[in-house]
Formats: sequence, C-alpha cells, structure tokens
Amino acid sequence: MFRSKLFLGALLACVWMQAAAAAEFDVRMLNHGATGDMQFDPQLLKVSPGDAVHFLAVDKGHNVQSIDGMIPDGATAFSSEIGQNLTVTFTVPGIYGYRCAPHGMLGMVGLVVVGNPANEAAAKAAAMPGLAGRQFAKLFEILDSRRTAQK
Repeated sequence: MFRSKLFLGALLACVWMQAAAAAEFDVRMLNHGATGDMQFDPQLLKVSPGDAVHFLAVDKGHNVQSIDGMIPDGATAFSSEIGQNLTVTFTVPGIYGYRCAPHGMLGMVGLVVVGNPANEAAAKAAAMPGLAGRQFAKLFEILDSRRTAQK
C-alpha cells in the first residue's frame, strides 16, 4: 500500500514537472505584418515537445490549418474556424507547415519546428505552389541557415 502511494506521488510529481516546463507561444494572424500583408507573426517558430502555441485571430477573416504532408507522421492535423483563436499543444517532434485557408495562396503561411525537424524533406516536398511556395522556401532557408550557424 505504501509503495503504491509512493509510486502515485512520484508519478504526479513527474507530470506536474513536465507541465510546469512546457512553454506557451503566441502567433498572431494579421492583415498587415512587419514585412507585408496577410501574415502570421511570427512566421517561423521553434518550440519544444509539449509546448503550446496560441494562434490568435487578431484581425478577423483568418484561420490556421495544418497542411497535408507538412506535419510529422503520428501528429494530429489542426484547423480553426475563420476568425477564431486556436491553441495547439505540439507533442510530436518535427516540422508543421500551416496556412490561412482564405489567404494561403497570398503567402499567409508559417512553420512551427518542434524539437528535431526529422520530416524536413517531406515538408519541403509538400510545400504549396505560387506565392505560398516562395514564402515556404524563404522559411526553410532561414531554418537551414540557423541550423548551420549553430554548428
């Protein structure tokens, strides 16, 4: 009986410590951002597994949705309603590509990198065409240059 209570106490302490270590981040959906119109701010975000990202519909008329092929295997796709906030807790490491459905083709896209981006090649291959594709290319270039600078 004492051992089971001790085990339960240790388990609860681990869960509490893990929850306490998780960070929270905001990504704003904007009509006008620092580098142009129709943007997520920030467009590239690096987080740790267990961290939460709040996608905030600061300017109405936007949403956020993950892009098929641009999330790691085993991860759950996500999508918000137009004009609604969405909080996503990222638990599976990898790259998550996302867009605003009404404005994705205008380049309103972004990346969340969770821990090790093991699915980078697949995410690059699934990137959208047009302006969105060019924006993703810039984001991947930034991601790759940061990784090179850290070596």
